[in-house]
Amino acid sequence: MSFIMTIAGLSSSQRSEIGCRNNFKYFWVVLNEFKEHIEKTFPEIQKEPFLIACSGGVDSTVLVHLCAALKLDFGIAHCNFKLRGKESEKDAKFVGQLADKLQKPYYIKSFKTESYANRNKLSIQMAARELRYEWFKELVKEKGYSWLLTAHHLDDQLETFLINLSRGSGIEGLAGIPGKTDWVARPLLGFSREQIVLYASEQGLEWREDASNTDTKYLRNQIRHELLPKLKELHPTFLKNFKNSLSYLSGSAAILEQQADELRNRLFQSDADVIRVDCNKLSQLQPLDAYLHLLFKDYGFTEWSDLQSLLTAVSGKEIRSKTHRLLKDRDELLLAELRDGNYEEYEVFKEDKGQETPFRLVKQEVKAIEETGKRIIYVDKETLNPKLVVRKWKKGDYFYPLGMQGKKKVSKFFKDEKMDIIAKEKQWLLCSGDDIVWILGRRADDRFKVTDATGHILKITWLE
Repeated sequence: MSFIMTIAGLSSSQRSEIGCRNNFKYFWVVLNEFKEHIEKTFPEIQKEPFLIACSGGVDSTVLVHLCAALKLDFGIAHCNFKLRGKESEKDAKFVGQLADKLQKPYYIKSFKTESYANRNKLSIQMAARELRYEWFKELVKEKGYSWLLTAHHLDDQLETFLINLSRGSGIEGLAGIPGKTDWVARPLLGFSREQIVLYASEQGLEWREDASNTDTKYLRNQIRHELLPKLKELHPTFLKNFKNSLSYLSGSAAILEQQADELRNRLFQSDADVIRVDCNKLSQLQPLDAYLHLLFKDYGFTEWSDLQSLLTAVSGKEIRSKTHRLLKDRDELLLAELRDGNYEEYEVFKEDKGQETPFRLVKQEVKAIEETGKRIIYVDKETLNPKLVVRKWKKGDYFYPLGMQGKKKVSKFFKDEKMDIIAKEKQWLLCSGDDIVWILGRRADDRFKVTDATGHILKITWLE
């Protein structure tokens, strides 16, 4: 369940602390610190409209009020995940009323979160995260906002650090939540939850409290309610010390990423949409597992022993992440994005429909052979089957290479052309029935060539 929170909902110790801090006008302390932080770190949002993700909780509610106090130009977006019945509806209503009170644009979207989670085999938390950021990104683009602001704060940083530490994260995970990415800014990361709650209470702000935030069946809540209080008891300046440590870690992570970029520039050779990596040069890096993590983590790989074994594996061996594949080809690793399906077939030049291929083929009857090139062939129209298709290579395919005697397996042709495995998978063939007419961009078939007896010449051009 959820409920409206004010100072009355705080513990006696929090109320006592607020009473002490009221003497120093804590509101102005936080507001000035926030203003200076914005001016130094996020100057863009002072000039351009932005969007604030607001759940109605104390963190995002305070962020909204701070931005309003600085007279910044923003809209408010709220996600209703439909997980808590009437309480979810009350959250949405509360945020809508807040937007009305501040005279700010309000955007709301409801999601079938449980269905999405089941369909994609995700936890509810991960499903909600995917849904909200996908919608936020669309909304930012559609409404012309420059940034999305979220209310992550210093306690969130500490929780994330501990979660990542427990999962065996590298330094990039321990460096915490980034303050700014391409389109998301988090201006409260330097503020503790205590500061935020004290600010809200001194101002007499109301907010919604999600009772599920106290449910310790979730790892983050266990850390928040059981571990963090004990850590803070260890030293009165624990959070401040952690903030400093996080700054050092972030700096170290930045230095490492610069090193990774330099190594990638030296070792990764881009070839169209494939990246080639020399196995021998990669193997010389020591400690190898650390370098493999540094170079390939951004492509989703996590099994470093498998990646290391790939360096000495036979050609054709591969490993995959959720987004990429690494494939051994002779003395190289080939890195490429995963694509849906490998075998595809499309009929071309149909009279009743527009062409559905992922590229364009154009046919034209001509009187003579004129312009030539890798993307053009001329064929005897009368030798073609009425149904022409383009498809990928299959095992056992053969053709009669133009200018040669006899047939040749396509696999042997690929080998002679020194094509790597990914290039073979991407290669398109133009076929007349079961016969190959053209290995697009590489070689035509002799059976369909133009001769002195040809009555109708067909020019076929391959356009990407």
